[in-house]
Amino acid sequence: MDDLTIRTMRPDEISLAVDWAAAEGWNPGLADGACFASVDPEGFFIAELDGIPVATVSCVNYNARFAFLGFYIVRANFRGKGIGLRIWNAAIAHAGARVIGLDGVTAQQDNYRKSGFQLAYANVRYGGAVAAPAVLPAGVIALSDVPFVAVEADDATVFPAPRPAFLQAWIGARGHAGCAVVRDGRLAGWGVIRPCRKGFKIGPLVSDDRATAEAVLSALLAKVGGGEIFLDVPSINREAIALAQDFGLAPVFETARMYTGAIPPLRLQRVFGVTSFELG
Repeated sequence: MDDLTIRTMRPDEISLAVDWAAAEGWNPGLADGACFASVDPEGFFIAELDGIPVATVSCVNYNARFAFLGFYIVRANFRGKGIGLRIWNAAIAHAGARVIGLDGVTAQQDNYRKSGFQLAYANVRYGGAVAAPAVLPAGVIALSDVPFVAVEADDATVFPAPRPAFLQAWIGARGHAGCAVVRDGRLAGWGVIRPCRKGFKIGPLVSDDRATAEAVLSALLAKVGGGEIFLDVPSINREAIALAQDFGLAPVFETARMYTGAIPPLRLQRVFGVTSFELG
């Protein structure tokens, strides 16, 4: 492996990691690459052997205390050669002393533990075909009509670090649609739906309660006319699981949400849909 080089991806190369994630069955969104690059352009790495891309990983630094790792992929015919460990180490080094989070395949939990990650809970992807609602729920407005500062403050209750640049890119990306419920002058629930390689994903979906989450989810379905959707749900939020099941969605696969250290207290009972397995 003397000819192996590991370097930071150029912004236009992030699409390669997204394509590989799609080939692995992770079904990324059509605009994910550009949104992800808005967080930390220096946090995406590629390994090349004789100039041929053989592995990718990302470890984006959200702030001075928190980073998130994703896109850890080694091409099948290059696995078992130590390439994965070398690019993994480059990503971990980029995070420095930050606490790192990840959503990893459950079969790799033991390997992640060797790098200091501990299981927090499982995230379960639910999927299925859903019809658009015949009647739009009352009281739901466009997310773009909500002051961004309110969205940012609400997101801080469910994510370990501020991420304004990412949220702005995510909400405003081409093909993305957002809905919200404002109650008594405050943001009670909101969500974003986006087109993916297959169907649509809803995430984030954040709400004070199940009824509000259902209203936002229904409004998002109406935005795209229904179809095949996917919703990534924290397994410890029983109301979120019940909501997914009541919409006729079934488990597709699950990931292990793991961290290398303590994170700020989060209101996970408000998380009815995870934003992204790649960036948290």
